[in-house]
Parts: sequence; C-alpha cells; structure tokens
Amino acid sequence: QVQLVESGGGLVQAGGSLRLSCASSGRTFSNYGMGWFRQAAGKEREFVAAISRSGSGTYYADSVKGRFTISRDNAKNTVYLQMNSLSPEDTAVYYCAAGASAAVVQTRVDYWGKGTLVTVSP
Repeated sequence: QVQLVESGGGLVQAGGSLRLSCASSGRTFSNYGMGWFRQAAGKEREFVAAISRSGSGTYYADSVKGRFTISRDNAKNTVYLQMNSLSPEDTAVYYCAAGASAAVVQTRVDYWGKGTLVTVSP
C-alpha cells in the first residue's frame, strides 16, 4: 500500500514557474517508478513525465519537453515537477502516480494521488 499526496499547485501567470511536490508514504519509495499526469477540464488524463527508481532516467511528453523537469529525492520520499514557461494550456489538475518502473507507469499506474490544481492565467 502506497499513499501519495501532491502539493504546490496554485495560480501563476503565463511565462511563470511552479514546482509541484508529491510526498509518498507506505511501502519503500525507491521501489517505484514515479510519474506525473494531468487532466484539463473536458479532457482525458494525459501523461506528463516519469522518472526511474534511482532517478537516473526521465521521460517527458512532447508538449512539456524543455519546459518541465521531473526529479526525486528518495531520502525524503518525494518526487517533484518543476514547471517553467507555463502557458494557459498547462492549466489542469496534476496527479502523482507510482508504478513498477518509469516506462511502465506511463501506461499502467498502481497508485494515484488525489491531485493538485494548477491554473495559468493569460
């Protein structure tokens, strides 16, 4: 059993930055690949980024490459999503996810957080 709690969402102007955090508790954090997903109003949930168990490998959706950076601190049981150059198209509820590996979590998620809202104003 793994519990995931997101934080750091809020309102930011276009071009600004925001850092999301996901705190994990329960089973050993370092055993899981971690990912971030988002869901905008009226749209399906989509993959954003993933990171390997050690933190050495990362994956990004084309829409966020060069703007977002995923990282993790296994000593703190926390994964982060640094979001730069934000645009209104990034407005969504962002969800933290845990899976067997960074590759697997992109399509199969074992545990979900409840989400944190990011709103980017024009």
